[in-house]
Amino acid sequence: MKTTRRTFVIQSVLGAGALASMGAAQAAMVDEKDPQATALSYVADASKSPKAKPGQACEHCALFQGKAGDAAGACALFAGKQVAAKGWCSAFAKKA
Repeated sequence: MKTTRRTFVIQSVLGAGALASMGAAQAAMVDEKDPQATALSYVADASKSPKAKPGQACEHCALFQGKAGDAAGACALFAGKQVAAKGWCSAFAKKA
């Protein structure tokens, strides 16, 4: 079977998209004992932090990159890892 340039480009784009989505789905959760997480007082459950105020959770933070309703999502502070939507850290910044 002869591969045309168009077929190659389409398959490359689809393949790259599949790899990217697999990588996002397999991203590890941030460990509360991770040095960066400790420095930011990250907890996976905001209700367990004496510093978190009501309504402050990762899902309501401007740095949270997950979709509404996701149990976890990427965070701009923890590259390559996911945070719990119900989590909290000292860098919390309310979404606008």
